[in-house]
Amino acid sequence: MLRRFRESLPGGAGFLGMSGDARTSHFSRASLKSRISLLTASMVAIAVGMMLIVSYWSVSGTLRSSMDRTLNAKATALISRMDQPDFFFRSQHEIDKFREYNADTRISLRMPGWNYSVGDDLPTVKGGGDDVEGYSAATINGERVLTKVSDSGATVILARGMEATHKMITSLAITLLLVAGLGVLMAIATGVAVATTVLRPLQRLRNRVRYITETDDLKPIQVDGNDELSELTIRFNEMLEALRRSRQRQTELVADAGHELKTPLTSMRTNIELLMMMHNADSASISEEDKQALQSDVIAQMEELSTLIGDLIDLARQETSEKTLEPIDLLDVVNSSVERVRRRRPDVRFEIQTIPWYLEGDSFALGRAILNLLDNASKWSPADGVVRFTMQVVEREDGDRVLHMDISDSGPGIPVEDREKVFDRFYRSVSARSTPGSGLGLAIVHSTIVRHGGTVTAGESDDGGARMRVELPGSVTDEELHSSAKTRVVQPSSTAERLDLARQRREDRRNGK
Repeated sequence: MLRRFRESLPGGAGFLGMSGDARTSHFSRASLKSRISLLTASMVAIAVGMMLIVSYWSVSGTLRSSMDRTLNAKATALISRMDQPDFFFRSQHEIDKFREYNADTRISLRMPGWNYSVGDDLPTVKGGGDDVEGYSAATINGERVLTKVSDSGATVILARGMEATHKMITSLAITLLLVAGLGVLMAIATGVAVATTVLRPLQRLRNRVRYITETDDLKPIQVDGNDELSELTIRFNEMLEALRRSRQRQTELVADAGHELKTPLTSMRTNIELLMMMHNADSASISEEDKQALQSDVIAQMEELSTLIGDLIDLARQETSEKTLEPIDLLDVVNSSVERVRRRRPDVRFEIQTIPWYLEGDSFALGRAILNLLDNASKWSPADGVVRFTMQVVEREDGDRVLHMDISDSGPGIPVEDREKVFDRFYRSVSARSTPGSGLGLAIVHSTIVRHGGTVTAGESDDGGARMRVELPGSVTDEELHSSAKTRVVQPSSTAERLDLARQRREDRRNGK
């Protein structure tokens, strides 16, 4: 029936002339605050409405039951007298006396064996009414009619008008409707208040996003409470911090790169201008020795510039790379890097001690990092010097086994105050500034090792040279790598994931995991 009613509306519209899809679309287009307010108000209004309906029917039933009990008590008293032998002769007197004290109640009596009644003409209630406690009651033509029959067959029928009860019920209904109206208004106010309170952090977050978009101000948002919205704010602040760091790194990289590129470019430009002067007949001649020196300087500066640009590209790739990790046999990577550096420095002896080690990562990046460490060690070792490369499995306090790779040289070593700075971009110690290099090699090493869940530190070798120690997670066997979840290195694909990973590791260390 309801479906036919909806279909009978103009255009086949549903309830209130709006199809279900239209109502759903309209609701989905409303603001989140409006939807929360509407849902909250609807739930409160439904609860208030149900409570009022139950109250109405409960009070109505109670009033009817009260009237039935009153009529039943009067009927019981009359039946007790009807069983007396002389009641037949005083039946009219009993009726008149009853009417005297119960003017609002009509009465009809029927003695046992009679086929007629005395008193008012009242219908007999049978069955369909309330048949409890030995009487039957029903509402007929605006009156509450009760019929009670004794064991001897005496019948009493009483009827009382429902006007007073109806007035009470009507007054109750009006009162309940007023209460319902106030309840709906309170529900709407509650819905708006709840929506406003719940969405205040989201509103603040939205305003902050708009402000950041317009001003590029990356200050964190204040966090209030410890609920899901607070967690969302914390995550957004972490994203802002990651974005701030990314911009800072970009700014520093551009500034440092500009500074480092400026020096070789300026020197190269000067030398090229001098070489161009040789072809000018009006300029002073340049000796062949000076010419060769200038040409050598230009070539050296071009090589230095090429190395610097290549290192910058590698570092930028390290920052933005999201390569898929794959199982790596680190021994193959080490052997390949050692062979390459041996060809570059045949005058240096390399002592290599390796063991099998497997991990998940980027083989090309790890190979470049190990090659940079070996290149750096061979560069600082004198002719006939020794570069020592050792691999050793170490068990940490938390029970995890990690690999220590030590690369030691026979050079002058790294001053204590510079051992943490050497991994910064473009940093070069005082003793290293006179040698070729971009100052990016160890920065690339640090970035690569950290991305693989490891660490790299600088120290002193046994003979006073420099010692670089790399710590990497992994396993001694390939099978153990795949069977143990703790040895898997998961490369974060974003700065936010790196923050989560770092935070989880700190919590694991605090919990002794």
